[in-house]
Amino acid sequence: MNALSPILALFGSARRAVEFIGGVGYLIRDTISASRRALFSKRGRRLGWKNLWTQMDRVGVQSIPIVSLVLFCIGAILALQMAPILRDYGMVAKVADVIAIAIFRELGPLMAAIVLTGFAGASIAAEMGSTVVSEEIEALQAHAIDPIRFLVVPRVLATAIMLVCVSVVGDLLGVLGGMVVGQSFLGIGHEQYLAHTLDALKLRDFITGLGKAAVFGVIISSLACYLGLGVTGGAQGVGRATTRTVVLTIVSLIAIDLVFNAVFFYLGL
Repeated sequence: MNALSPILALFGSARRAVEFIGGVGYLIRDTISASRRALFSKRGRRLGWKNLWTQMDRVGVQSIPIVSLVLFCIGAILALQMAPILRDYGMVAKVADVIAIAIFRELGPLMAAIVLTGFAGASIAAEMGSTVVSEEIEALQAHAIDPIRFLVVPRVLATAIMLVCVSVVGDLLGVLGGMVVGQSFLGIGHEQYLAHTLDALKLRDFITGLGKAAVFGVIISSLACYLGLGVTGGAQGVGRATTRTVVLTIVSLIAIDLVFNAVFFYLGL
């Protein structure tokens, strides 16, 4: 029996992981269905636009300063790190090319998503957990209000939309950070830097980055809502759900980003 314990524990962990992924998948499915009915159905309950605008402001607009600062610093760091290597080959101006592709395709949406995980994902999980603890979910159901439509849909739509917008702002600030370092320390004029940036970027770089951002937004909000709605144990449960949201979301974002890059590599994008 003792020899089988590690195997049974492994199967138990695998079962819980499958149940968790399946639960999040069902929540995303129900959210998509509720979103379609709320946005396009001529009958029944429509989407609460005021609630959506509020979530967009809280999730997106208020996160712009911190995302901008992070991406600006990352652009500056990349310039300082890549310059010595490229200078050895007499191609220091290519710093702009590297930063533009790295930021627009990869670091812009990923870092914006990670920042929003701590900025918005944790608060969404805490809010949803608080509604469960205070029995507000039962109150909504007693009034024939679908909790998915009323609570989950505005948060998922707001996070997906605003993460795309915030990623665009972050991309521009990342390029600006590299340009500031290039002009201040590397002898690259801003006109030359911008010319290299525009030459390096293709439309697919911009589109793939924004596509990632939209998916990342759905993942962040869906995981936060799922873990928040599954809270048990009162206030301590809310704290545990908030911590799990941050950890699991960051791990999920990196894993999904790996899948995206593998698919793009295979398709030659």
